[in-house]
Amino acid sequence: MRYKLFLITLVVLISSLLTFTSAAAAVGKKNLSIVIDDFGNNMKGTQEMLNLPVKLTVAIMPFMPSTASDAETAWQKGHEVIIHMPMEPKKGKKSWLGPGAITADLEDEEVRKRVEQAIQNVPHAVGMNHHMGSKITENKRIMRIVLQVCAEHGLYYLDSKTTGKSVIPKLAEELQLPYLENMLFFDDVYTRSHIAKQAQLLHTKLDHKEGMIAIGHVGIAGPLMVSVLKEYLPLYQNKVNIVPLSSLIKGREWIVE
Repeated sequence: MRYKLFLITLVVLISSLLTFTSAAAAVGKKNLSIVIDDFGNNMKGTQEMLNLPVKLTVAIMPFMPSTASDAETAWQKGHEVIIHMPMEPKKGKKSWLGPGAITADLEDEEVRKRVEQAIQNVPHAVGMNHHMGSKITENKRIMRIVLQVCAEHGLYYLDSKTTGKSVIPKLAEELQLPYLENMLFFDDVYTRSHIAKQAQLLHTKLDHKEGMIAIGHVGIAGPLMVSVLKEYLPLYQNKVNIVPLSSLIKGREWIVE
């Protein structure tokens, strides 16, 4: 009887030690946030992406056929939801942006109105980034309004870095708005070989940088993106904790959920 009790006690102690060791290792790891853009329009790879066994940050376009359902599904599965605000690029057609886009010809009141409506249209959103937007994110007048509205609603902003001349960092600091910056695109070229190359590059960078942020997409390359992530997620998890974007923000209590 005593020997049996000893064995039970030993098993419990070993189990507790393993749990503690695992938790300590997780705490000591660096963090990685993976952002997936272009949800909201029944895009290829949507369900497969949302079923991945990690906490993603899901950027959802407003005013689209599956905006609400994608946001609800993402939230229920434990992913973080942000608004993927369509903004005018330097090259390309305005028609590619979809409804409610921010364009350079808009008056201040209309910019504010569209951002407010987008926030109301995407359930569970705690932040925002931009869809395309290389032209608008260089525009101080417009981006000041966008970021001010985000601040009023307790949202953070992710600068997707679609231009090297973004005014977002300076304006966000002036407004005391939490902001983050993308560090790598997985799928700026729509081939599996390129996506895999970028995934490997990210894996290497994880050894040297804390708080890495990488962006991929559903849509044209969605199935390829899912396939590569399935291959690389276990490798990433050996090195880092995969966390929502908001976990990288100091003073996270600022964010309204």
